Amino acid sequence: MYLRGVKMAMEEDVKQALVKQFNLPEETIRIPRPRRIFMEISPEKLKEVLDFAVKELQFTILLTITGLDESDRFGIIYHLAQKSGSILNIKINISRDNPILKTITPDFSNADIYERELADLFGIKVEGLPPGNRYPLPDNWPENQYPLRKDWKQEKPEVSEKSGGDQNA
Repeated sequence: MYLRGVKMAMEEDVKQALVKQFNLPEETIRIPRPRRIFMEISPEKLKEVLDFAVKELQFTILLTITGLDESDRFGIIYHLAQKSGSILNIKINISRDNPILKTITPDFSNADIYERELADLFGIKVEGLPPGNRYPLPDNWPENQYPLRKDWKQEKPEVSEKSGGDQNA
């Protein structure tokens, strides 16, 4: 099946290791094509599954984090890769009414930029995220305005003047 420190060659081996380790129903993990594995878990299991994926299955690279507005909830997908190129996509769902995540920056230092995007664009609170600048929205962006939410409506566009430069360029 799998060995610590050994590259996983088969997606089915990864699936079976996850099913066995976390007592998951097989249908919660799917392999739509070679080198792609998708799974959905509860937010409470995320830390444990990430730890196992990194330490035991060698998914050591965080590619990105994707946020989804699914109308009644938010979906968050963590995209992890092995050096071999296989990708494990771990999806969790969180409440739209009280969208809170725990940061994964202690495990993946590059997670901070993706978690800031979730905060800026969806209004998801990321507990434990180190202080930093907003991203990708500017610091003067209006409070409680989250442009990737399906229900977001910008009342009146604010136009800011550009400073310097040639206006005719």
